[in-house]
Amino acid sequence: MTEPLMIRGRPPRSTVLALLHAQGLPASDITDEHLEHFFFVGAEDTPTGLVGLEIYGRNALLRSLVVGDNARRRGLGSTLAGHAEQYAASKSVRSIYLLTATAETFFRRLGYVRIDRSQAPPSIERTREFASLCPASSAFMVKSL
Repeated sequence: MTEPLMIRGRPPRSTVLALLHAQGLPASDITDEHLEHFFFVGAEDTPTGLVGLEIYGRNALLRSLVVGDNARRRGLGSTLAGHAEQYAASKSVRSIYLLTATAETFFRRLGYVRIDRSQAPPSIERTREFASLCPASSAFMVKSL
């Protein structure tokens, strides 16, 4: 019998940055304030996976969903995304947006749909991830909660 998955909040910044860098994801704008809405699984010093949200009223930006190479293809990404969505809903978020250069198919399976970047609400447009960190060629997606 396997142990239940324990998702914990507020991972240490140093471990978030290490995991994001290892997977080639943007991390230069991650502050301690961001970590209020970040969640992880695995050991605190070497998380197996993590997900973060930036919450702006009824909108949120899902960012930094990452699963380490050694833990992929086990449903962990879907579990973390689901946890982030439930958390966002508990904070009265109605729509979650994201940008991805590599995982559009994965997010489509979770119910996200691609939309034109011109449809981004101002709060999402102002994020560093939207404005400068993710390439313009990235898929911009949304899911209504």
